[in-house]
Formats: sequence, C-alpha cells, structure tokens
Amino acid sequence: MFDRWRTQWPPYVPVAERRRRAAVLIARFRKGGKTLSPIQVEGRAIARTFWGDAWCRNLERYSDYANRLPRGRTYLRNGSVVDLRIGPREVRALVSGSSLYKVVVRVSPVSPARWRAICKDCAGAVDSLVELLQGRFSTGVMERICRPRTGLFPTPGEIKLSCSCPDWATMCKHVAAVFYGIGARVDERPELFFTLRAVDQNDLIARAGTSLALAKKRPSARRVLDRGNLSDIFGLEMAPGGGAGAGRGTKMRRARVRG
Repeated sequence: MFDRWRTQWPPYVPVAERRRRAAVLIARFRKGGKTLSPIQVEGRAIARTFWGDAWCRNLERYSDYANRLPRGRTYLRNGSVVDLRIGPREVRALVSGSSLYKVVVRVSPVSPARWRAICKDCAGAVDSLVELLQGRFSTGVMERICRPRTGLFPTPGEIKLSCSCPDWATMCKHVAAVFYGIGARVDERPELFFTLRAVDQNDLIARAGTSLALAKKRPSARRVLDRGNLSDIFGLEMAPGGGAGAGRGTKMRRARVRG
C-alpha cells in the first residue's frame, strides 16, 4: 500500500537542487542564443513595494486559488520561474519542475468605463506631471490602480490559465508560481500593470495635465488688485515697474501717511 502511494508522487527535490536545475536551464538557453527573463527572489519577501504586495494579497483573497498558492510561492522562491514576460493581456512563462513547463495567463481587457473612472480618480492624485511623464507614479496613483475590483487587478473571472504540465487542476503549482512572479516583476516595473491590461498610460498623463492646468489657471482680472489701489489702501508708493510680489530688484519705500 505504501509503495503504491509512493509511486504516485514524484520524489522530493531539495531546494538547492531545484535552484541548480533552474540555473542549468537558464545557461543552456543562453548558450543557444535565447535570452531568458527569470524571476529571482532574495529572502522571504516576494515583493517589497506596496503595489507588488497588493498584487500578491489580491490573489490570496480568491478562494479559487487558495489551495495551490502556497506551492506556487515555494516554486518561485526556489528560482523555478526561469522566464516570465508580460505583454498586452497576456503573460508567458517557463517554469522548471520535473520537466520544463510552459505557462500562459490571459486576462480580459479593461472596460472603457472602468478605465475612464481610474483616469478620472488618478488625475487628482498626480503630484507632479513631470514625474508621470518620466514614468514615475505617485503613491496616490498606485493606490488607485491597486484597488480590488475597481483597479487594474484582474478578477478570477477575467483570467484564463493554461500549463503544459499533466496536473488536472485549473491552477497548478506552476501557474501559481507565475502569478507570484507577476507580483515580483511589477514590484520593479509598475508600468507593466498598464501593459498587462492593455491600457494607455498616456491617458493618465492627458487627464493629469488638464487637471494641473486648471489648478494653476491665473485668476480673473476682477480678482487682481491694481497697483494704484495697493498704494491707496496701504499708503505705499510703488517703485516704477514694480508690483506686489515683484522680483528682487523691486524697491518699496515708505510713504507718508496722509493726515
């Protein structure tokens, strides 16, 4: 009985051996002229930013994935995800197990209404248009993008999974490792959120530019005090070419208070 049970499961492979196998695979591909993009996690933490961590925690909220996620974390930490590439609405990966398996994760497009709502909300959270143009996202923007259900994270109903392994489960441990690998990759490159959901981050820039322009719009002429009025009100004689808040060369001298 024990022997029959033992033959149904592959033998345990130590972590060091899994890492060695992954390194051999990467070297073999590179020798053949193909560059891989492996996920390498140092220490226990898969993600170090709040948005990378939010991606991982979002996965763990769904009962559909609960049973297989722990094995996926182990595979990822072992260096088993030897290649992971994020494209529009699709992630393709290679995972080293008892063999080398191909994993594909496809996500549905974001609805136009949902994307417009995200852009509208993010416009008020943009601290600097220059930073946004340089691809750096403020905390406010990333928090809006990471909201469950209304952000850019896909729900289980928006995801289709496939793996070349013989496991019958919808989410095998190889797919679970890739899901955590996505969190580790966007931890370093948050712009890949936009790539994965096939939305244009320039929409955020356009909306933010409009909002900042309106915020910095000059006041109407009726709300600007005239230089002459300032002299009368405060009893000050303004130097020619000067004004309230003028440059350093502007001189203001006391005027005699009219009795």
